[in-house]
This record gives sequence, structure tokens and C-alpha cells, in this order.
Amino acid sequence: MERKMFCYQCEQTAGCTACTGNAGVCGKRADTARLQDKLTGALIGLARATEGNEYLITGDTSRLVLEGLFTTVTNVNFNNDTITELIRRVEKERERLVPDCFVCTVSCGKNNNYDMNNLWEADEDVRSLKSLILFGIRGVAAYAYHAAVLGYTDDTINRFFFKALFAIGMDDWGMDELLPIVLEVGEINLKCMALLDRANTETYGNPVPTQVPLTVEKGPFIVISGHDLYDLKQLLEQTKDKGINIYTHGEMLPAHAYPELKKYPHLKGNFGTAWQNQQKEFADIPAPVLFTTNCLMPPKKSYADRVFTTEVVSYPEMVHIGKERDFTPVIEKALSLGGYPEDMHFTGINGGKTVMTGFSHHAVLSVADTVINAVKSGAIKHFFLVGGCDGAKPGRNYYTEFVKQTPADSIVLTLACGKYRFNDLDLGTIGGLPRIMDMGQCNDAYSAIKVAVALAEAFDCGVNDLPLSMVLSWYEQKAVCILLTLLHLGIKNILLGPSLPAFISPNVLQYLVDTFDLRAVSNPEDDIKTCLKQNM
Repeated sequence: MERKMFCYQCEQTAGCTACTGNAGVCGKRADTARLQDKLTGALIGLARATEGNEYLITGDTSRLVLEGLFTTVTNVNFNNDTITELIRRVEKERERLVPDCFVCTVSCGKNNNYDMNNLWEADEDVRSLKSLILFGIRGVAAYAYHAAVLGYTDDTINRFFFKALFAIGMDDWGMDELLPIVLEVGEINLKCMALLDRANTETYGNPVPTQVPLTVEKGPFIVISGHDLYDLKQLLEQTKDKGINIYTHGEMLPAHAYPELKKYPHLKGNFGTAWQNQQKEFADIPAPVLFTTNCLMPPKKSYADRVFTTEVVSYPEMVHIGKERDFTPVIEKALSLGGYPEDMHFTGINGGKTVMTGFSHHAVLSVADTVINAVKSGAIKHFFLVGGCDGAKPGRNYYTEFVKQTPADSIVLTLACGKYRFNDLDLGTIGGLPRIMDMGQCNDAYSAIKVAVALAEAFDCGVNDLPLSMVLSWYEQKAVCILLTLLHLGIKNILLGPSLPAFISPNVLQYLVDTFDLRAVSNPEDDIKTCLKQNM
């Protein structure tokens, strides 16, 4: 059968190998996938053009690279027109850097755009390592983009994107050249997560533990999804005193914990669960939905007229809110729909009526003495970090069952949308501390790292010597860069699931197993037993 596209960057890729037909499992059409490949090839061409011209790189150049890489993350952009326009802008920037190449009659090809088929058809180990670099920097770019929106940038991070893209375009490079860059992606992502943490906390304050209701009150409301706190802040400002309530969805849930956002009384609660349930949960709601970043699925006809996008998110025929952030169309839609005539009481997937969030590194470390004393006394015997992406593929109930079966003398740290599998469970407390602590969005993995390092320092040991087990779920590219960060830090014995990435070749997987003891999840009972035997 003719291959119409090639995409294997997410966990649900067809047959655990690759999406190659008319459309991907995510709903991305083959022509859109090919355009995203063309965009990636153009970004590599831009990186090539910076060699020897580093002094010509501007903030706009770097921002363009962030936008281009973020656009190709799963469930972000399904719009051929916006991708085509972005390709045009990238090529225009390349022409600015190397104008002579566009009039040269004897082209050397040095600054050409890259043909992504060269990557997809490469030796499987080379393809695997380059894919780790590419998908990793797509994730890093998402975090860097969020920070840049708040005015926080870092030249070291921005310059690395050019280095990584250049490496992807080197067809004669092998493992010796590529492997160090793979691990460098993890190092750079750590810097990027620290930058974003600083951007969020200096702008909105340090998150505090907060209970969030799942009830939607009567009257007009707007659901806001994605990751960008800035968009939420602008929406809250524009809906003040208009009789419209705001509800978070998906990765926006942790917004309730930030002091500067908690000041808005019409930020009421959370609607729905994880991103993959949106087509069912949004079907009949009498309210608009604003998507600020990724996790958009192709809207169903039943609610397509109520979907609005902003930032890099784009879908054909959906109303897109531009850089000016004028949310008037969203507000007008909310008022016209009117919301529910009476309060509606929703629950999480386990029947819980509220969820908790806000256990950032600042919040957890503020009670560090309590935690340390609880460990020393034996009240807390183990920590489990159970977090990452959620998804639609069967087998993800593993994470629900895993958390349910964790011992009563253990703490479960969690983050990202994978927490929706269990964040409405009531597992009780230990010494006044809740057994489930939601640390925030996927980018808040930095909080987990900070807490782990602080505990290691308190007990004068390495992170791998702590009674701490990491059980991660992955779906898209931000999970890839977080995993690479953990590997960069030398963290071992990570459990990864629900399936292993299709883009990791057997040889590369064996390297990760041999070097970092990376393992696939099996079943909750056996995995918990294995975790508890470690660091005893």
C-alpha cells in the first residue's frame, strides 16, 4: 500500500508503528502531515543558514523557530493554510540570513531545506536518535513558547534549537554524534522548565494547595483549555462583571492555585476530565470552549460552532483569536448560549466531586520538615511519582489501579493530564498531608525534580537512593523531553507506559535499559512490589 504520510511521534500511532494512510489516529490528514514535514524541513534549512551567521539571529528568528516547532506537536494545528503561511515566514527569514543563496546559479545545497523523507527512511538507529532529538525539541519549544509569552527568554535555550535542527539534517551522522545531543535535549529542557517556572511564579505567584469543585453553576460560562495562563488572565479580565463564569479544562486546572488568578471570583471550577474525552464531554454543553495551546481534537459537528482557538492552535473554519487577545466573540457566544438553567453536578472518572491542585515545589518544600520527619518516623515509607500524559488508547486504567493499590504509608505525587485517571480519589492523609499531591501541568515536572533533589539533600543521598519510584505515562512530545531530562539527571528505574514509543529502535531501547534501567510497565501489582523493593 502506498505510504501517504509518515508519523509516529505520539503514543497512539497506528499499530504501534506509524500512521501512513489518509489520516493519522489523531485526525491529522495526510496532506497536513506532509506540510508539517515541509515546515520541519524549512526549520532545518533555517538552522543551516545560521551557521556562520549567528550574529544575524534576532529575537524574532528564535520566536519563529519556537512557533514552528510547537505547531508540529500532536493535537496543535490541523490547518493547512496557517502551516503554509508559517513555512513562508520561515523561508523568508532564511532568505534574510543568506540572500545570496536565492540568486546563486550554482547551488551547493548547503542552506537548502531538508527533505524529511531522508530521516524517515534512514537506518533505524539513526532515525530513532534523530526522532528523539526532534520530538524532544518540539516539547522544549512548547515550554519555551509559554515562557516567551510572559516575556521570559534564554539565549542558551534558543541557540540550542538551531544546533539540534542542524544535527537532524546531517545525513552522515551516527550514534557517536547524535547520542550526546539526545541527552543535551534533556539538559536544555531542565533549563527551560526552570525558566517557565520562574515566569509563571513571578507573574502569578507561588501556587498554593487549592480544592477545585467540579460543579458548573447556572448561567453563562466559558470553558478554557490548554496550558497558557496568560490567555486565562486576559479572559478573566475581559469577563469581569459580565455575569460569565470561567471553568478550566485539562491542563489548565492548576491555574486555580496561582494567587494572582485566584483573585477572580468568577474563576469557578474545572469542567471535564482529560483531553481525550473532549469530543464526548463538549458535545452538548451550552457554552463556548477556548483552546489556548495543544490538546485539540477534531471538533464534532455537535459543538464545532462553539470552539475558539488562539496562539498556535488552529483548525479549519474555527474562529481564531489573534495576538491582540480580543475575546469578544467568545464572550458573545457565552452570553447567547446562556449556560445551564440550574447548577450541574459533575464528577471525575472515579466519582469524586472535587479535585486538589497546587502542590508545587514551593508548597511541598514549605512543609519539608513535616515530610522529612514523617519519613524518619516511618509514617511515610515510599513516594510514587505517577504522572504524564493521558490518552485514548486502551490500557491506561493501569494508572488508576496503580494509584488505588499504593500502600497507605505512601505519598503519590502527580502532574500533567494523566492525573485525571485518579485525581478525584480520596486516599486519605498522612500526618495532615494528602496522599495525592497534584504538582501541576506537564511543565511542572520541574517541581517534582526540585522536590526529589531537596529530599536527596536532606537525607544526604542520591535521588536514585530515595524511596521514590517514577511511573510515567506518555502521549506526545512534551513527555519525551521530560523523560530526556530525567535521563540527563541520571535517574534510573523509571517505569514507562502504557506502551513504549514506536520511534525507539531495539538497539536504542537496549542502550536505555542498560544505562538507565528504563522499563516498560507490566501490571500494577507486580510493578508496585518491584518499586517497594528498590531503595529499601
